[in-house]
Amino acid sequence: MALSPIPVAALAAALTLIPLTACGGDAAPAPAAVHAAAPPERTGLVRRGDRPLTLVGPALAVGAKAPAAALRGEGFAPAAVDFADGTVRVVLAVPSLDTPTCSLETRTFNERASELGEGVEILVVSRDLPPAQARFCAAHGVERVSALSDYVDGGFARSWGLYIKENGLLARAVVIVDGAGVVRYQQIVADLPDEPDYDAALAAVTALAPATP
Repeated sequence: MALSPIPVAALAAALTLIPLTACGGDAAPAPAAVHAAAPPERTGLVRRGDRPLTLVGPALAVGAKAPAAALRGEGFAPAAVDFADGTVRVVLAVPSLDTPTCSLETRTFNERASELGEGVEILVVSRDLPPAQARFCAAHGVERVSALSDYVDGGFARSWGLYIKENGLLARAVVIVDGAGVVRYQQIVADLPDEPDYDAALAAVTALAPATP
């Protein structure tokens, strides 16, 4: 006995009544679109001469907790800084130790570290490779300032709002963090080749950790 063909229209109507299921269960939900929020960008804070520069990342606020810092130290070893360990820290963000201003700034803080009280640590962070930082410190007798590198992905620069969009380096800044991990002082140097205000930074440190007579 010959079978009558099913009209195409009837077949299409029947198919619309069949629920789409995944392995006999409920209908599989459509995957949600994932959109990573773009980090904020700030202008008007930093320049190099007449050329304006853009900072990427949220602004670091005085009175707020300092973001965690996952950096690299000597021998490329991971160096995570615990800002709430009771140590007052001076964090120097610099573009590169292999430049005149960054070199002078680091050496100046190294020399003036004797003015600071006990329990104060000075860190200099750049995107130079750790071996280059180690050579710099050895060549200039830098012993009171510890050099750490943000070369891997610039995560420190971005989380601290100091990543320069135009060149991928750190802006020049001095940040002082108290022993509880709270930011107590910050200076972002407006013109990249300029030095920071050493006296103001050291006064802010002394207010947190008085020097021993």
